[in-house]
Amino acid sequence: MQGAMSEVRRTRLHLEISRAATKLFWEQGVAATTGEQIAESVGLSVRTLWRHVRNKESCAEPIVAHSWTWFITVMRRWPAGISLEEHLVAEHARMRPEPEEAADNLAAARMIVLSASEPAIRSAWLLSCDRLERDLVPVFADRLRISVDEPGLRVHAAAAASVLRVISEEVLTAVLAGADRARMADPYPRIARAVGAATGFAIGDALDD
Repeated sequence: MQGAMSEVRRTRLHLEISRAATKLFWEQGVAATTGEQIAESVGLSVRTLWRHVRNKESCAEPIVAHSWTWFITVMRRWPAGISLEEHLVAEHARMRPEPEEAADNLAAARMIVLSASEPAIRSAWLLSCDRLERDLVPVFADRLRISVDEPGLRVHAAAAASVLRVISEEVLTAVLAGADRARMADPYPRIARAVGAATGFAIGDALDD
Protein backbone atom coordinates (compact mmCIF):
# COMPACT_ATOMS: atom_id res chain seq x y z
CA MET A 1 0.00 0.00 0.00
CA GLN A 2 2.86 2.34 0.88
CA GLY A 3 4.47 1.67 -2.53
CA ALA A 4 1.21 2.40 -4.33
CA MET A 5 0.77 5.67 -2.44
CA SER A 6 4.35 6.63 -3.24
CA GLU A 7 3.68 6.11 -6.94
CA VAL A 8 0.53 8.24 -6.73
CA ARG A 9 2.48 11.04 -5.10
CA ARG A 10 5.25 10.73 -7.68
CA THR A 11 2.77 10.95 -10.54
CA ARG A 12 1.12 13.97 -8.94
CA LEU A 13 4.46 15.70 -8.49
CA HIS A 14 5.41 15.07 -12.12
CA LEU A 15 2.13 16.65 -13.17
CA GLU A 16 2.73 19.69 -10.94
CA ILE A 17 6.21 20.08 -12.41
CA SER A 18 4.73 19.83 -15.89
CA ARG A 19 2.09 22.46 -15.15
CA ALA A 20 4.72 24.89 -13.89
CA ALA A 21 7.13 24.22 -16.74
CA THR A 22 4.58 24.49 -19.53
CA LYS A 23 3.34 27.79 -18.14
CA LEU A 24 6.88 29.14 -18.25
CA PHE A 25 7.54 27.66 -21.70
CA TRP A 26 4.44 29.37 -23.08
CA GLU A 27 5.11 32.73 -21.42
CA GLN A 28 8.83 33.10 -22.09
CA GLY A 29 9.89 30.28 -24.42
CA VAL A 30 11.75 27.05 -23.80
CA ALA A 31 15.26 28.48 -24.26
CA ALA A 32 14.65 31.28 -21.75
CA THR A 33 13.24 28.93 -19.11
CA THR A 34 15.70 27.47 -16.62
CA GLY A 35 15.56 24.47 -14.35
CA GLU A 36 15.92 26.85 -11.44
CA GLN A 37 12.75 28.70 -12.47
CA ILE A 38 10.79 25.48 -12.84
CA ALA A 39 11.98 24.19 -9.46
CA GLU A 40 11.13 27.46 -7.75
CA SER A 41 7.62 27.47 -9.26
CA VAL A 42 6.92 24.07 -7.72
CA GLY A 43 8.71 24.75 -4.43
CA LEU A 44 11.49 22.22 -5.06
CA SER A 45 15.23 22.41 -4.94
CA VAL A 46 16.95 22.15 -8.30
CA ARG A 47 18.59 18.94 -7.14
CA THR A 48 15.20 17.40 -6.36
CA LEU A 49 13.82 18.54 -9.73
CA TRP A 50 16.58 16.73 -11.62
CA ARG A 51 15.85 13.55 -9.70
CA HIS A 52 12.37 13.54 -11.25
CA VAL A 53 12.99 14.72 -14.83
CA ARG A 54 15.64 13.99 -17.49
CA ASN A 55 15.95 17.61 -18.59
CA LYS A 56 13.81 20.75 -18.63
CA GLU A 57 12.17 19.91 -21.98
CA SER A 58 10.92 16.56 -20.70
CA CYS A 59 8.88 18.47 -18.12
CA ALA A 60 6.30 19.05 -20.86
CA GLU A 61 5.58 15.35 -21.35
CA PRO A 62 2.89 14.76 -18.66
CA ILE A 63 0.81 17.74 -19.82
CA VAL A 64 1.22 16.87 -23.50
CA ALA A 65 0.26 13.26 -22.76
CA HIS A 66 -2.91 14.64 -21.16
CA SER A 67 -4.04 15.89 -24.58
CA TRP A 68 -5.50 12.50 -25.53
CA THR A 69 -6.94 11.49 -22.17
CA TRP A 70 -10.50 12.54 -22.97
CA PHE A 71 -10.45 11.22 -26.51
CA ILE A 72 -9.21 7.73 -25.75
CA THR A 73 -11.67 7.45 -22.84
CA VAL A 74 -14.50 8.39 -25.20
CA MET A 75 -13.33 5.91 -27.83
CA ARG A 76 -13.31 3.09 -25.31
CA ARG A 77 -17.00 3.64 -24.55
CA TRP A 78 -18.16 4.04 -28.16
CA PRO A 79 -21.42 2.04 -28.45
CA ALA A 80 -21.72 -0.33 -31.39
CA GLY A 81 -25.08 1.05 -32.50
CA ILE A 82 -24.02 4.62 -33.35
CA SER A 83 -21.51 6.13 -35.73
CA LEU A 84 -18.26 7.73 -34.67
CA GLU A 85 -19.56 11.15 -35.71
CA GLU A 86 -22.70 10.80 -33.60
CA HIS A 87 -20.69 9.54 -30.65
CA LEU A 88 -18.01 12.26 -30.71
CA VAL A 89 -20.52 15.08 -31.15
CA ALA A 90 -22.70 13.79 -28.31
CA GLU A 91 -19.76 13.20 -25.97
CA HIS A 92 -18.31 16.64 -26.66
CA ALA A 93 -21.69 18.26 -25.95
CA ARG A 94 -21.75 16.49 -22.57
CA MET A 95 -18.19 17.40 -21.66
CA ARG A 96 -18.00 19.59 -18.55
CA PRO A 97 -14.37 19.62 -17.39
CA GLU A 98 -13.53 20.65 -13.86
CA PRO A 99 -11.42 23.84 -13.60
CA GLU A 100 -8.18 21.91 -13.04
CA GLU A 101 -8.83 19.66 -16.03
CA ALA A 102 -9.77 22.66 -18.19
CA ALA A 103 -6.49 24.32 -17.22
CA ASP A 104 -4.57 21.17 -18.16
CA ASN A 105 -6.42 21.04 -21.48
CA LEU A 106 -5.40 24.62 -22.22
CA ALA A 107 -1.79 23.94 -21.24
CA ALA A 108 -1.73 20.88 -23.52
CA ALA A 109 -3.18 22.93 -26.38
CA ARG A 110 -0.51 25.57 -25.90
CA MET A 111 2.25 22.95 -26.01
CA ILE A 112 0.81 21.40 -29.17
CA VAL A 113 0.91 24.81 -30.85
CA LEU A 114 4.37 25.54 -29.43
CA SER A 115 5.61 22.21 -30.82
CA ALA A 116 5.55 23.69 -34.32
CA SER A 117 8.57 25.85 -33.42
CA GLU A 118 10.15 23.95 -30.53
CA PRO A 119 11.74 20.61 -31.52
CA ALA A 120 11.95 19.32 -27.94
CA ILE A 121 8.25 19.96 -27.37
CA ARG A 122 7.54 18.42 -30.78
CA SER A 123 9.18 15.23 -29.56
CA ALA A 124 6.85 15.11 -26.55
CA TRP A 125 3.82 15.72 -28.78
CA LEU A 126 4.78 13.03 -31.30
CA LEU A 127 5.45 10.61 -28.44
CA SER A 128 1.92 11.22 -27.15
CA CYS A 129 0.53 10.58 -30.65
CA ASP A 130 2.43 7.29 -30.77
CA ARG A 131 0.81 6.33 -27.47
CA LEU A 132 -2.58 7.25 -28.89
CA GLU A 133 -1.94 4.98 -31.87
CA ARG A 134 -1.09 2.09 -29.56
CA ASP A 135 -4.15 2.74 -27.39
CA LEU A 136 -6.40 2.73 -30.45
CA VAL A 137 -5.33 -0.78 -31.52
CA PRO A 138 -7.35 -2.63 -28.82
CA VAL A 139 -10.23 -0.17 -29.21
CA PHE A 140 -10.47 -0.89 -32.94
CA ALA A 141 -9.96 -4.62 -32.39
CA ASP A 142 -12.89 -4.68 -29.99
CA ARG A 143 -14.97 -2.57 -32.36
CA LEU A 144 -14.31 -4.86 -35.33
CA ARG A 145 -14.42 -8.02 -33.20
CA ILE A 146 -11.00 -9.15 -34.35
CA SER A 147 -7.68 -9.96 -32.72
CA VAL A 148 -5.29 -7.16 -31.83
CA ASP A 149 -2.77 -9.06 -33.98
CA GLU A 150 -4.96 -8.91 -37.09
CA PRO A 151 -2.93 -7.69 -40.11
CA GLY A 152 -3.83 -4.14 -41.00
CA LEU A 153 -5.23 -3.19 -37.62
CA ARG A 154 -2.12 -1.24 -36.65
CA VAL A 155 -2.36 0.58 -39.98
CA HIS A 156 -5.92 1.69 -39.15
CA ALA A 157 -4.75 2.94 -35.74
CA ALA A 158 -1.79 4.78 -37.27
CA ALA A 159 -4.00 6.39 -39.92
CA ALA A 160 -6.56 7.50 -37.33
CA ALA A 161 -3.86 8.87 -35.01
CA SER A 162 -2.35 10.86 -37.89
CA VAL A 163 -5.72 12.35 -38.75
CA LEU A 164 -6.28 13.36 -35.16
CA ARG A 165 -2.82 14.90 -34.87
CA VAL A 166 -3.17 17.04 -38.00
CA ILE A 167 -6.70 18.25 -37.26
CA SER A 168 -5.82 18.98 -33.63
CA GLU A 169 -2.83 21.06 -34.71
CA GLU A 170 -4.90 23.02 -37.22
CA VAL A 171 -7.82 23.68 -34.88
CA LEU A 172 -5.76 24.56 -31.81
CA THR A 173 -3.47 26.86 -33.79
CA ALA A 174 -6.52 28.75 -35.05
CA VAL A 175 -8.16 28.93 -31.61
CA LEU A 176 -5.04 30.15 -29.82
CA ALA A 177 -4.46 32.69 -32.58
CA GLY A 178 -7.81 34.23 -31.66
CA ALA A 179 -10.22 32.65 -34.14
CA ASP A 180 -13.88 33.07 -33.24
CA ARG A 181 -14.98 29.65 -32.00
CA ALA A 182 -18.61 30.48 -32.70
CA ARG A 183 -17.77 30.87 -36.38
CA MET A 184 -15.60 27.77 -36.60
CA ALA A 185 -17.05 24.51 -37.85
CA ASP A 186 -17.41 21.75 -35.26
CA PRO A 187 -14.21 19.70 -35.66
CA TYR A 188 -15.72 16.41 -34.51
CA PRO A 189 -17.74 15.61 -37.65
CA ARG A 190 -14.60 16.42 -39.64
CA ILE A 191 -12.54 14.11 -37.44
CA ALA A 192 -15.04 11.28 -37.81
CA ARG A 193 -15.20 11.63 -41.59
CA ALA A 194 -11.42 11.84 -41.88
CA VAL A 195 -10.92 8.76 -39.69
CA GLY A 196 -13.39 6.89 -41.87
CA ALA A 197 -11.61 7.88 -45.08
CA ALA A 198 -8.14 7.19 -43.65
CA THR A 199 -9.14 3.68 -42.54
CA GLY A 200 -10.90 2.79 -45.77
CA PHE A 201 -14.20 3.21 -43.91
CA ALA A 202 -13.41 0.24 -41.67
CA ILE A 203 -13.84 2.57 -38.69
CA GLY A 204 -16.68 5.03 -38.30
CA ASP A 205 -20.03 3.45 -39.10
CA ALA A 206 -22.58 2.14 -36.65
CA LEU A 207 -22.52 -1.64 -36.17
CA ASP A 208 -25.24 -4.17 -35.55
CA ASP A 209 -25.35 -4.99 -31.83
